[in-house]
Amino acid sequence: MKVTVSRKAHFNAAHRLYRKDWTFEQNDAVFGKCNNPNFHGHNYELIVSVTGEINPETGYVIDIKDLTDLIFEEVEKPFDHKNLNLDVPEFENLNPTAENIVVVIWNKIRKKIKPELDLEVVLFETPRNFVTFKGE
Repeated sequence: MKVTVSRKAHFNAAHRLYRKDWTFEQNDAVFGKCNNPNFHGHNYELIVSVTGEINPETGYVIDIKDLTDLIFEEVEKPFDHKNLNLDVPEFENLNPTAENIVVVIWNKIRKKIKPELDLEVVLFETPRNFVTFKGE
């Protein structure tokens, strides 16, 4: 019997969508106002879901406190009130699109949970725009 346990979290961060190897005009044509050289920000919302068998001893799939602490350490602490382009090493050479951000978050969390558990991360960049990653 598999059950999914989910935890919501949020962080606020700035970013700029652009490619260093493109001209400003190319970046502007593709990324529009998201290419602002002075950056722009979002109030990101995050849902992390872990699916697996219920442990018969604890009754848990995963201890929600452990999941909460993991999200805080791996996502909120390094991303909250940061400039993703400048302050987060994972985006030094990776365009911080919502798609790339959700994959980075998934990879950071995946390393810290048991391999038999399935992981899904949903990242809301705005209340109406969101991306989902379940692994490769």
